Amino acid sequence: MTAARGPRIGVALCTRDGERFVAEQLRSILAQSPAPDALVISDDDSADGTLAIARAEIERADAGPELVWIENRPPLGVTKNFEGAVRAASAASAELIALSDQDDVWHAGRLARATAVFAADPEALLLFTDARIVDAAGVPRGPGLFETLGVSEPELGLVESGNAFAALLRRNIVTGATVVFRRELLDLALPFPETWVHDEWLAIVAAVHGGVRVLRAQTIDYRQHGGNEIGVVEPTLAYRVRRMLEPRGTRNTQLAAKFAELEAWGRRTGVAPSTAASLAAKAGFERARAALPDARLARLPAVIRLAARGLYPRYASQGWLDVLRDLLQPK
Repeated sequence: MTAARGPRIGVALCTRDGERFVAEQLRSILAQSPAPDALVISDDDSADGTLAIARAEIERADAGPELVWIENRPPLGVTKNFEGAVRAASAASAELIALSDQDDVWHAGRLARATAVFAADPEALLLFTDARIVDAAGVPRGPGLFETLGVSEPELGLVESGNAFAALLRRNIVTGATVVFRRELLDLALPFPETWVHDEWLAIVAAVHGGVRVLRAQTIDYRQHGGNEIGVVEPTLAYRVRRMLEPRGTRNTQLAAKFAELEAWGRRTGVAPSTAASLAAKAGFERARAALPDARLARLPAVIRLAARGLYPRYASQGWLDVLRDLLQPK
């Protein structure tokens, strides 16, 4: 009797000048069981030997997935590169799509763990996991990704209870290199807006629909080597204090633009009224923070009003600490 076939799995691997590590990553992808059915390699105008190394590595494999090669000339940037890659994976009939950076290493069983989650939970749209952080040589650096990012027990509890939306309105805790998602999520999330990074956008859209799931297991080696397109910074106390005292710059206007885009998306797609109200409240909160005066003392009345309404613990990435940031940051 033939065993039932699992979902068709696609991998969206994006590259740019990744010749140092891409071969090791490809070996870890091709060694998965179940094996991916489709592999999209989308290169963003690499000036090194990334594509030649990738082709040679794939040719060495005994058997491999359906291959899709994309070469972006000129480069599109990280988010649009991933958008093209996941579109191609969808076009290759992938039912589950795994995101992949060029410089990581997948642990054995990554895809098996993910497919088990989706098989057991028809409402799951997106799964993310913890990761082991390693250096350029692949040596573990200590705390895992969740601990390094300060992902808290309350945040994980919200995700595990089906309320990832509340956690992600405050801040993103989903790292794209660990993500696997259902193809149906693209029907809700495409096109990726310019104001958002691809993994943040996929996660918040999935969260709006109650579809974010988490595995606390470390399923990849997340390599930090100084040249990452998007890396990770440990939020130590010194780092938080430094963030509070750095000039305001464009951070607040960028947050306001992001959540205005999300609010508009919610209106277009007809999200539930309670969700629309939360999106409007978050967008209004970030808009108010972006409009704070340059003079510190002049900010005090507006910050007090926002704090009195309980908006900082609900919508600010650092909760009450962001009251101090809004009051203390120089122009």
